[in-house]
Amino acid sequence: MMGRTMHSLQFRLMAAFLAVILVAVGAVFVFIRYSAIQAIRAYEERLEQERMARVEFFLSNYYLRQRGWQGVQPYVEQMGSLYDTRIVVTDPGGVVVADSEADIVPGASTYKPSAPGTPVPSPFGPGRAGTIFSTALPRALTAGSLTRPFDRFLLWGGLLAIGIAVLLTVLLSRRMLAPVHDLSVTTQQLGRGDFSQRVNIKDRGEIGDLARTFNSMAEDLERTEKLRRNLVADTAHELRTPLANVRGYLEAIRDNVVQPDAATIASIHEEVLLLSRLIDDLQELALSDAGQLRLVRQPEDMNAIIQQTVEAAQAQAGKKGVALVTALAESLPPCDVDAQRIQQVMHNLLDNAIAHTPSGGSVTIGARSVNGSVEVSVTDTGEGIPAADLPNIFERFYRVDPSRTRATGGHGLGLTIARRLVEAHGGRIQAESQLGKGSRFTFTIPHSAL
Repeated sequence: MMGRTMHSLQFRLMAAFLAVILVAVGAVFVFIRYSAIQAIRAYEERLEQERMARVEFFLSNYYLRQRGWQGVQPYVEQMGSLYDTRIVVTDPGGVVVADSEADIVPGASTYKPSAPGTPVPSPFGPGRAGTIFSTALPRALTAGSLTRPFDRFLLWGGLLAIGIAVLLTVLLSRRMLAPVHDLSVTTQQLGRGDFSQRVNIKDRGEIGDLARTFNSMAEDLERTEKLRRNLVADTAHELRTPLANVRGYLEAIRDNVVQPDAATIASIHEEVLLLSRLIDDLQELALSDAGQLRLVRQPEDMNAIIQQTVEAAQAQAGKKGVALVTALAESLPPCDVDAQRIQQVMHNLLDNAIAHTPSGGSVTIGARSVNGSVEVSVTDTGEGIPAADLPNIFERFYRVDPSRTRATGGHGLGLTIARRLVEAHGGRIQAESQLGKGSRFTFTIPHSAL
């Protein structure tokens, strides 16, 4: 549990925010403390310069009044005590005339300073009256001691800022991660098979885009799962009926109810052919779904392919009393196609059109060149397709007729296979329809590359 908490996104966000806050507060602390120390030192230097200026002014006046350094020792001691500084005054020869600490006897020795002194100009002519040396004595108050209260103030202020920042980080991270948590929970439910789950996130940023993408994916998964279940149910239904018919015939022959004459064998053969066509169509779809649909493509004349398919469908159309009319352009550019596959597309479209066109109606087959593609159309004068069903007619096993009767023929895979074959050639297929007026199916195939 601890390991999971350590690796949670919220913990990592808090750790990252806390690290940034600590670095920011630490940088501010160091910068302000350094600036304060520098300001205090600069102030001390200016104060020291002002003190030395006063000492120099006083000693210059003293030398002028006394016409020498006699009796200056007590005054130097007072100034040294007042300014908390050791002051040593020497004459032009370097001999000590006064020492505020009284460590050097005046007039007895010279002074070896560690730093240059301040010359005192002579008021009686060129040259100097002497030199002033000053050395700061150890003080109770230093730059470091002066900044200690300030350091405590910064420390407590930093701790308070860190505490507030941690609280805000917890609140903000929870708010920021709430959509991610919702996505995680919904994803788990989706993984258990509940494809109806959606996330309700109204964020307009990246999280909102992720939520909308997730919902779109969930809708696709729900739709795919529904189609899968329908596929299994519809496949079982389509296989059950012909198998039941074959079984019924065989049981009737076994029980001597029906004689195995030519008519009976022909009926059984028809049911077996229906099963064979269904299995072939399912195999076509399986190959298409797996991306293994094999096409033998070469430049072909689309008019010739269409004419061959129309001639093959004449018998079926004549039997039903439907006229087939062609309206083909005189010359069409060649297309790289698998002729057998395109004939299969045409056969499926014509079979569908003839099946849904009443006796006395017509089916018109057209072809023309449009925007670098050959557009083929199949238009019938049948009953038409309801607008609500039109978006689904290319789905496998979908029938507009809810009774699922075979009176119109087919098993609901013809248009699905037609779409897959057209798309495998790089084209598109679509349908238009009006109830009571008929339907128009069109598909495009790109021209051959020059």
